Amino acid sequence: MTAFLGSLSEPALAALPWLFEIWAQPHQLPPAGDWRTWVCLGGRGAGKTRAGAEWVRAQVEGARPHDAGRARRVALVAETYDQARDVMVFGDSGLMACAPPDRLPVWEATRRRLVWPNGAVAQCFSASDPDALRGPQFDAAWCDELAKWDKAEAAWDMLQFALRLGEHPRQLVTTTPRAQATLKTILRAPSTVLTHAPTEANRAWLAPSFLEEIRARYRGTALERQELDGTLLEDAEGTLWPMTLLEGARATALPEFSRVVVAVDPAVSSGAGSDLCGIVVVGAVTEGPPSDWRAYVLEDASLRAASPSAWAEAVLAARARHKAERVVAEVNQGGDLVAEVLRQIDPLVPFRAVHATRGKVARAEPVAALYEQGRVFHAGRLGALEDQMMQMTAQGYRGAGSPDRVDALVWAIHDLILAPAARYARPKLRTL
Repeated sequence: MTAFLGSLSEPALAALPWLFEIWAQPHQLPPAGDWRTWVCLGGRGAGKTRAGAEWVRAQVEGARPHDAGRARRVALVAETYDQARDVMVFGDSGLMACAPPDRLPVWEATRRRLVWPNGAVAQCFSASDPDALRGPQFDAAWCDELAKWDKAEAAWDMLQFALRLGEHPRQLVTTTPRAQATLKTILRAPSTVLTHAPTEANRAWLAPSFLEEIRARYRGTALERQELDGTLLEDAEGTLWPMTLLEGARATALPEFSRVVVAVDPAVSSGAGSDLCGIVVVGAVTEGPPSDWRAYVLEDASLRAASPSAWAEAVLAARARHKAERVVAEVNQGGDLVAEVLRQIDPLVPFRAVHATRGKVARAEPVAALYEQGRVFHAGRLGALEDQMMQMTAQGYRGAGSPDRVDALVWAIHDLILAPAARYARPKLRTL
């Protein structure tokens, strides 16, 4: 590197900081090919704004300051006008910060636009005012944080009608993902290309303490995968457990439990290709009438075990950690084998066998109703379990494989809340 820098002339050295292709991460560079929409999806701080500003530069700038570029009229669309100005234009990674001194655009505040020395213009728009996009026309557009636009569909539609100048008008969407209908539609379009990166991809420009603290706080959560990993999380259509419901079920403190159980959905096979063995620990407070009973999901200890004894040891270890009263296990497929495997390790383990007489959805629906009533809480973040829950719908499980974790959860809450409540409500016969 030293030899390379030493070989450059003074003008070349002065130009080096402005050659983004040299410094960019792969996700910040536009993909090759004949695309109309580039979606740059990433975690918080992954460098999406810089990617957007540099792409606009590449569209409007020519070889020399007054030479024409590929685009002359650009739309800058954010959720509000203020965000377009403060982030896309004047932000730390915005257009003004990225512009070389000899190509610095001029901000015309009253017209909400930037004008470059070569005459190219970038106009700011608010996605909250889609009708403002009626009338203007563009050959390029940059849309920032589209996933949080309130009027995303209307604003996007109006922009498509306006993007009609030049031989090949293009647009860039830079956003942290959310399960939003407009973003999903854009990603499904055959003319869309995607780049993606987690927050860590831009770690050189982030405070180390930020990454450590934010990962520690949200590790294993849906927010971590969405906001830091930049992963688009989708509730299955008609899910019994929407992400918003699960995020609202976080326990801030744990009570003294009346009972704790470890529920098991045993795998019928073992080894690398087997299903997971669902192992979920749940505690409950069952004082007073059943309407006051509450359940707390304490741990998801599910695993893919190399052998039956491996999952049995994991079950008993979870019971010991949480001082659980008993183990509850579905025995439809394993029969007496489940109890036998557990008792080979602990002959005195309290065990209750449960039999599935209804389908998975029918068993899950009353448990989902308890969540809706605010009667089930999660002690911390249970990412893999919650992912499966979001894929459970009234029409069946929409995820890959089997919902082993959800099955174990359902059995635990049936044992702690639903079955005792049903017995409590059963009328007692009077003797004459």
